[in-house]
Amino acid sequence: MSENTPITVAYGDGIGPEIMIATLDIINAAGAKLDIEVIEIGENVYNRGNDTGIEDSSWDSLLKTRVFLKAPITTPQGGGFKSLNVTARRTLGLYANVRPCVSYNPYVQTKHPIMDVVIIRENEEDLYAGIEHRQTDQVMQCLKLISEPGSEKIIRYAFEYARANNRKKVTCFMKDNIMKLTDGLFHKVFDKVGEEYPDIEKENWIVDIGAAKLATSPEAFDVIVMENLYGDILSDVTAQMTGSVGLAGSANIGDKCAMFEAIHGSAPRRAGQNSANPSGLLLGAVMMLTHIDQPEIAAKVHNAWLKTLEDGIHTYDIFREGVSKQKVGTKEFAKAVIERLGQKPKELKEVEYKRFDVKSNPANDYRNIKKAKKETVGVDIFIHWTEGTAGELGEKLRNVLAEGLQMTMISNRGTKVWPVGKVEPFCVDHWRCRYESVKNGEPITHNMIVEQLSKLHEAGYDFIKLENLCTFDGVPGFSLTKGQ
Repeated sequence: MSENTPITVAYGDGIGPEIMIATLDIINAAGAKLDIEVIEIGENVYNRGNDTGIEDSSWDSLLKTRVFLKAPITTPQGGGFKSLNVTARRTLGLYANVRPCVSYNPYVQTKHPIMDVVIIRENEEDLYAGIEHRQTDQVMQCLKLISEPGSEKIIRYAFEYARANNRKKVTCFMKDNIMKLTDGLFHKVFDKVGEEYPDIEKENWIVDIGAAKLATSPEAFDVIVMENLYGDILSDVTAQMTGSVGLAGSANIGDKCAMFEAIHGSAPRRAGQNSANPSGLLLGAVMMLTHIDQPEIAAKVHNAWLKTLEDGIHTYDIFREGVSKQKVGTKEFAKAVIERLGQKPKELKEVEYKRFDVKSNPANDYRNIKKAKKETVGVDIFIHWTEGTAGELGEKLRNVLAEGLQMTMISNRGTKVWPVGKVEPFCVDHWRCRYESVKNGEPITHNMIVEQLSKLHEAGYDFIKLENLCTFDGVPGFSLTKGQ
């Protein structure tokens, strides 16, 4: 490769500038071919009154280079400041978060000496869509959104990553024993996409017992693909299990852009002391080099870093008497890695890299997918009410009905409370009232729903939300409530 690749670099806050300088010194010494554009992000931008932490002009650089190497930043607490990471992922379409979590025993202390797990986390949807509402005095809501196209993109990426990196197994974590529609869809897509990869072992775990297994036996896993929230939590847990979050790099990959970073924060108390470990950002940069088709340079840097660990040259955070030979600062650690460029580890596993592109399945063009026959068979209307018991509410609402509708159930916090038996569950001020056709299973019209809302309004009830109950090719697209 002769031409340089343009990238955008942000030095960040706290220890960010120090570890970025160290990282760039190392990869440049290894022969990385880069044209670097620098932008300012983070604390200074927030303090100028920009609640996103990034100026509009900086997006021009990111959209031009499409490769972002980012040091950690400090997000001010309170005041409506937005997470720059979330903003960047959404704006740039970075749907895949990739976090390799590797143990470096015996050079880095860990309870799990045999561990080499890659967490691949969906980055754009799930609860992190951030759609929240206060619905009553007592109840807040956050919507969990899982789409078939979004699920397929991240799951296919996981399988392509596994194949390109000679990984043998891909595991799916989800919770579809409870969230049968959302997590059920993710599981269904995993099984469907997995059929296209007969060379790779597939397995799935309910996330709670899967997390327990991961925490005690990480050697049983290889690549794990998860929805956004589960992946966010367990990728940090898994990184810490290796012995230090400070050693973990992260890639955020999209169809057109990518962002690379350390997973740790800006550690302002360590700023300016030449003590920070640059390894997390350096390994993020290694992933960047692979992404921009410089895999030989990536492997050269990574192997030199492994040799540095083997030689016992360690920063304060991983230094141990009897194992480490020299405690060094940020600059000295970078110098030690540079001195070992071209060398390979003797005990730790040598790495090799190759770039890969994720190819979509042309059969799954979601813009032209055949639409199911959709029929509205009912409606859930949520009301804010504090004037009595569930039984009393049920009896009152039985007489507030649009023509052709019957009320079949009231739930509170997801549990059926009307009609109910001898014991009435604890209730708050947020009630879901389910209405269906008096002709059981027959479709209802939007006019019937509007009439029902009008009846409730006229009777003095405060309706706050509605959800249509639909079938798709005759299959219910809604869940029963607990107790039904």
